[in-house]
Amino acid sequence: MNNKNNIPYTIKIRPLSIDDYRIVLNWSKDDAFCSANGWEKNRSEEELYKWWFYCISDESEDFIRMGIELEERLVGYADLACIKDNTAELGIAIGESTLWGKGIGSNSLLCMMDFAFKKLGIIVFKAETHDANIRSRKMLERIGFIEISRIGVEEYLGMENQLIQYKLSL
Repeated sequence: MNNKNNIPYTIKIRPLSIDDYRIVLNWSKDDAFCSANGWEKNRSEEELYKWWFYCISDESEDFIRMGIELEERLVGYADLACIKDNTAELGIAIGESTLWGKGIGSNSLLCMMDFAFKKLGIIVFKAETHDANIRSRKMLERIGFIEISRIGVEEYLGMENQLIQYKLSL
């Protein structure tokens, strides 16, 4: 249940496929999404297709990207990166900026954490976001992540921004 709007919905994570390309293409045309997620704007369809094919076919021992479905419709993706022993870094992107701020990200992260715990034995989760990304910071803190450091600077929404690192141990 989305507590903010009291709208019932079902979120699940699933493997991504080449069939998701058209949806990803739509995300690539959303300037707010591209700016917030570091996606290059105005990519050609061919270049984006090649990148997406690489994303879904590249198998890595320390990286997993899963699709986020809302009511059986792909709306984003969640990542587990730097997987080692019982630790992984979480990342998330909701592809439709019209869905931001509705609790979908929080619930998606919890689904991904549940998957990581049950399938991979992950019990320590790390995350990183930009100081200016208030929604992301609040989401992480609401889930139980604790700020552990402020190391590094990166461009976010066109400006240099402090990076904040978080950690949650189950």
